[in-house]
Amino acid sequence: MASIRYADEVTDDFDRILDHLIQHESVDALDRFTGIRTAIDVLATSPLIGRPAAGEFRELVIGRGGRGYVALYRYSEAMDRITVVAIRAQKESGYHRP
Repeated sequence: MASIRYADEVTDDFDRILDHLIQHESVDALDRFTGIRTAIDVLATSPLIGRPAAGEFRELVIGRGGRGYVALYRYSEAMDRITVVAIRAQKESGYHRP
């Protein structure tokens, strides 16, 4: 089973997503946030489930439409480790990085 690690910047992504949900008075904000984490946990047993993205990265599509998110990650087979580097809403145009 692969280990899962989150890059430090993912904290900003989670904060941005949670702020957006709270700002728009989503009644199930915590459940949606938990759903993202649960979906990412699936990568521990199925690290190649995400679609190929640029370079060494893959994207895990979580949910759909207004409730959809995309997690950008890379899998190191040699280390059997997943590194999640960014998360965004499916409707966002790209990953947020300063």
